[in-house]
Amino acid sequence: MLKLASVFSDHMVLQREKEVTLWGECDGEEVTVRLRGREFREKVAEGTFLAKLPPMPAGGPYRLEVTDGRDAIAFEDVMVGEVWLAGGQSNMELELQNSFEGDRELERIAQEQVRYYQVPKKAFFGEEFDREEENSAWALPDQDSAKAWSAVAYYYAKEVSRKLGVTVGIIGCNWGGTSASAWMSRERLLESGKTDSYVKEYDAIVENQVFEEYLKEREEYIAYQAEFEKNVSHYYETCEHPTWDEAISLFGENKYPGPMGPYSEFRPYGLYEMMLSRVCPYTLKGFLYYQGEEDDHKPETYYELLCALISQWRGDWDDESLPFLLVQLPIFQNEGEPDFKNWPLIREAQMRVFQTVKNTGIAVILENGEYGNIHPTRKEIVGKRLALQAFCQVYGLCSTQEAFGPIYEKSWTEGDAMVISFAFCQNGMMERGEVKGLELAGADRVYYPASYEIRENEIVLRSQQVPSPKYARYCWTNYQEIGLFGKNGIPVAPFRTSRRDGSKMMGSRNSCDRVM
Repeated sequence: MLKLASVFSDHMVLQREKEVTLWGECDGEEVTVRLRGREFREKVAEGTFLAKLPPMPAGGPYRLEVTDGRDAIAFEDVMVGEVWLAGGQSNMELELQNSFEGDRELERIAQEQVRYYQVPKKAFFGEEFDREEENSAWALPDQDSAKAWSAVAYYYAKEVSRKLGVTVGIIGCNWGGTSASAWMSRERLLESGKTDSYVKEYDAIVENQVFEEYLKEREEYIAYQAEFEKNVSHYYETCEHPTWDEAISLFGENKYPGPMGPYSEFRPYGLYEMMLSRVCPYTLKGFLYYQGEEDDHKPETYYELLCALISQWRGDWDDESLPFLLVQLPIFQNEGEPDFKNWPLIREAQMRVFQTVKNTGIAVILENGEYGNIHPTRKEIVGKRLALQAFCQVYGLCSTQEAFGPIYEKSWTEGDAMVISFAFCQNGMMERGEVKGLELAGADRVYYPASYEIRENEIVLRSQQVPSPKYARYCWTNYQEIGLFGKNGIPVAPFRTSRRDGSKMMGSRNSCDRVM
């Protein structure tokens, strides 16, 4: 029996100008692939094959045929263009129909040269998994199918397709509420003392777990949570001034994310096995990644976790140069919740990855958050800023001055002032409303609000409480209004002048991808 991986279907997009990998199962000894009038043969080993097609220019539509001499499979309407994998959690997952601009976009989406493959979202193997994977296929940009596409990934693909004049394919591989540890292998997580706690904590939970009792608890949770979420959603839609605390008092405990165990989508290394590995090594141009919210309870180790994830994915695709474009978390704080100052550490880790890991880009969207809503709906700006990173870092089509807002570069003292110098800031900075969050500290590491003076690509900070400044920081908070931007409209990225300034996060928090 001849069978290719489920990610190969009609309407698929193949990566241009790179060797294209095809793989599958076969009972024969050899498979033949025909595409664009050319024929390629590959041996079958132990019932599987992996074929490499030579680099091709953008174009299509084409017919791709695979045969073993007895059985044959044909794929129609195949395009050659650019392929990106969109990974992460709920803000990458947020569907186009639920984005602020979604209704308008869906009305005219058929004209866009964008296609989408959604990796089936199943947390464990079984008949349902097999059925969904068998029925999965690349989708064309029509109003019905595109409703459920990742809004961020779609807006990104739209910008890239228009700029390059080629079809862009997106592989959606994301799941709300997931830690980066869900998207890595168990072996990679255990390699470092900075990341192994995810596995050790999971192992401790399941070590003495009775599987039948776990299944019963899980089924009860699913039924309870469905009713809870229905009630809460109705409450938020109909109440004039809804609050989370009142919702809890009305409808009971929020039991999300449910019992941890071998069927949980939130378990470490689970979705790496169930989703990512199912589309690897489909030939890609690179990765898009919007995640970090669910790891804010371990912000001090997020840099190592994200570095390990990037290394794992590139290694699995056997290409250490694959671009990895990430989104830095915006401002956010739950209503009524203390400012734990953990998101600044996540943002810092994300910026540090960009600054230390080759072939990475970072979309700074600091101002795009919402107070009390961890899922801001304005996703077009996120896709556009990711696209600017691609045009600058990957395709060489725009300058750093266009793609980046000001990013902290260095600092020094001048008498009672501290001068902050920024990279990507040749055109200077501008204010949009009140500028908050600029702070100074002396050797005691106690921070005070600072006055500021913008001087081309520099800011001069002073504070009467800090006559001898040693440290400075900006937006070192989970949430604040943003008023400082580059002249290109991209906000100044948050920073602190030293990671050893002694500032700490406060307390802890609950899971942030909760029902709202």
